[in-house]
Amino acid sequence: MAESDDVSLVVSSQPPEKEEQGGGEGGEDGEDGGDGGDGGGSERDDEGGLTDAQREVLDRCLQALRQAQNDSHTLAALLLITRLCPASQLDKATLRRIFEAVGLNLPARLLVTAIRGNETSGLPPQELLSLGTALLAALSTDPDMACHPQLLTTIPVLLSLLSNDPLNQQKQEAQDPTQDLETGPDSKVQSAESSNAEGDLSNEAKSGGEGKTTKPKGDNGSVANKVSTSQEALPSSKLDEAIAADCYQILTAVCALPRGPDQLLSRGGVPALCQAVQQNQTFSHEKGLPLLGCLVAGRTKDRVWSKHSAELLTLLVRLSKDFCQAKDQTKMDMCAQLVQFLPPAGVAVESKELKEVVASVWEVLRPMLQAKLTPRQIGPILVLSACLLDLYGWEFVGTPKFCCLLVNRACVEVRMGLEEPPGNELSSELQHTLTGCYRIMEAAIEQACCVGMSQTAPPQSSIPSISLQQSRQVLGVLEEAFAALMYHLQQVDQSRYGDPFIFATYRSLCSWLAEETSCLKEEVTGLLPFLIAYSRSHLQGESPEHGLSDWMSEMSVREETGAWTGKEALRYLLPALCHLSAEEEPRKVLLTLDTPALLVDFLSQCWTSLKGKGGVSSARDPSMETACSALLNFTVTEPERVRKDPCFRTLEALLSEALPVLVHKPRLLVLAANYCTLGLMIGRLKSAPTGSVEAGQRRFFSSALRFLRGALDSGSSPGPVRVSLGWAESWEEAAELWRLSLQALGGCVRAQPWIGSLVREEGWLKHTLAMLSQCSALPEQHTQGALEEALCAMADQCPVCKVEIGDAMRNDKGALISLRKLKKSVGVK
Repeated sequence: MAESDDVSLVVSSQPPEKEEQGGGEGGEDGEDGGDGGDGGGSERDDEGGLTDAQREVLDRCLQALRQAQNDSHTLAALLLITRLCPASQLDKATLRRIFEAVGLNLPARLLVTAIRGNETSGLPPQELLSLGTALLAALSTDPDMACHPQLLTTIPVLLSLLSNDPLNQQKQEAQDPTQDLETGPDSKVQSAESSNAEGDLSNEAKSGGEGKTTKPKGDNGSVANKVSTSQEALPSSKLDEAIAADCYQILTAVCALPRGPDQLLSRGGVPALCQAVQQNQTFSHEKGLPLLGCLVAGRTKDRVWSKHSAELLTLLVRLSKDFCQAKDQTKMDMCAQLVQFLPPAGVAVESKELKEVVASVWEVLRPMLQAKLTPRQIGPILVLSACLLDLYGWEFVGTPKFCCLLVNRACVEVRMGLEEPPGNELSSELQHTLTGCYRIMEAAIEQACCVGMSQTAPPQSSIPSISLQQSRQVLGVLEEAFAALMYHLQQVDQSRYGDPFIFATYRSLCSWLAEETSCLKEEVTGLLPFLIAYSRSHLQGESPEHGLSDWMSEMSVREETGAWTGKEALRYLLPALCHLSAEEEPRKVLLTLDTPALLVDFLSQCWTSLKGKGGVSSARDPSMETACSALLNFTVTEPERVRKDPCFRTLEALLSEALPVLVHKPRLLVLAANYCTLGLMIGRLKSAPTGSVEAGQRRFFSSALRFLRGALDSGSSPGPVRVSLGWAESWEEAAELWRLSLQALGGCVRAQPWIGSLVREEGWLKHTLAMLSQCSALPEQHTQGALEEALCAMADQCPVCKVEIGDAMRNDKGALISLRKLKKSVGVK
């Protein structure tokens, strides 16, 4: 049996646990363990722990491998190596030499021959599979070999073996059970040369346990006895365990490559592995599920679920049933597994089966969360809860009391985890738990902040029937938890800006600040230097971001707008900046941190990105609109800063370039309204130019006038003025910006009289007067006030405009009659 052990060491894969201990590497253990091997007092070679005699024989065998004329010579040379040079004495470099001499062609052909059932192969198909998969498994331990195209071509065959062993299918479908005799021991010699060596190899393959022939249960065993010299036949219809282990090792090695998951996905990895688990094939749960988990989790989750939703949903139903029926400790262990196989938010949301799965899992989680648990036990449960919340919000969670308990437990874990003394490093396990807790907190924020403020029916994602008192309690524990987040972030220095967990913590805090800035005002204001420095560092590419998206995917964190990118960290802070820039104390701090320049830089980068997407993308980017709102707050409240800060000149140049393009993009109308308003609000603070007007300024104001003119339409028949078709869909969001733009336009005309003549040239004045003459009324009082203010400014600053307005008003037509302030400006009674 010593010889068969040698064979298994070289041509068979090591089990994963042995590889971790070093047994599979050969080289490192060979060097350390060489003096413990056999060989008596012979002097060992420095490399691989071989004696000089063994090294000489090895070199001759390698030469024989390279010069082999047929498979018989190759197998004979391999057998000699296994007998004389045990794998435990071979280092990685030596193994690589052997593998290079054998090549990938031989094991690939062994698999194909076994699957096709070639009767002239000289070995039974089971032994061909055993040898082929063992060689491939050994080769795959080297990443360079694992990514070789020839090895990758064997993936479909390996997946077929694991999902539905074709050899057993052939046996079950065979009409003549004696057919296997044709590949029995008497036919193993492919050529006269090395027949004895081949016979030894065949016997060793069988006696080593990896080449045992399996037969259907209905066989009487006589055929198996003739085929297997070990007189043992496995009655099971499943794939041989050694072959299955080798197949999984190969696939796992491929999956570990940089593009490994893509290689498996493109070759049918997901449906094949799902089928293996469903049919309970060999090692499908022990090795297949972890491999499948790598394929369906992380950055490939969306793509895999969109392509294989039926198979994955069927698998999820089975796993959820196993979870619900499992014992206590097994349930704890299965929480992390379920997380991997849940679909991304938004996929199959209306699936009845998925809803039933989520409801049943919550049914099991409720008593678990109400029990006394250690931090190590509660972590996976909270992460699973967060993923379920991502799918259906609070719909299936449970009673309001339990929902509050869930939020409370998440907040407690956050406080315990983050309120450690500075310098204590958080373990990756704790980071995973806290990231899940953040998402539970975020799911509760909107509900806790908005209860009692709306009379409409609560959305599906809200906590059902939560009382005002419960909402206040939730708000209280959330406030304590976010205070812990702020404390933790205060300790972060610039060297940790690239840490993905810091980004997750920062993002969670931003979600709180977007809804609630009235609590913890002093702490929030004190944290502003970090928040601005952190977002600026990522925006300007100063912090390393590689791996951030992958880490977030591994933590099962999902962002609806796309992949996680640290460069866009500012996006999450923008809603809070909108609130804070409107308050005097935090605004002063933001100005000392040069926040307006940061916002202008952000808008510039976003505009450059939009232009690069085939002109201008039609998809809205709400963060650009929010950045404009924050800048608008600075413009309104800090006029002197606007006049002196160079970043506002940069902003003017950007607006004059972008607005002429945006006015022709209907789906970006709200962004165009923001740009128009911001530019006009800046324009009213400028004095008249001493020389000629800059081309960029003239281009901006011309575009602004054309844009504003298109909002209202009087139509051909008399009646109240209507919002134009182009603006109707966005009027709710754009109306206030349109009115503010008209007021700012009046200010621009007063500050820069040259704009009055441009108003006439662009036809805005003529169009507006005609519309007001034809319509019977304006939409509402605010719209009338904005239009009247703009017209009064033009009448005051431009004599020609005053004459045209006066002529129109003397006709006493339409809505012009009600503009009393304008009548006074033009002297019409």
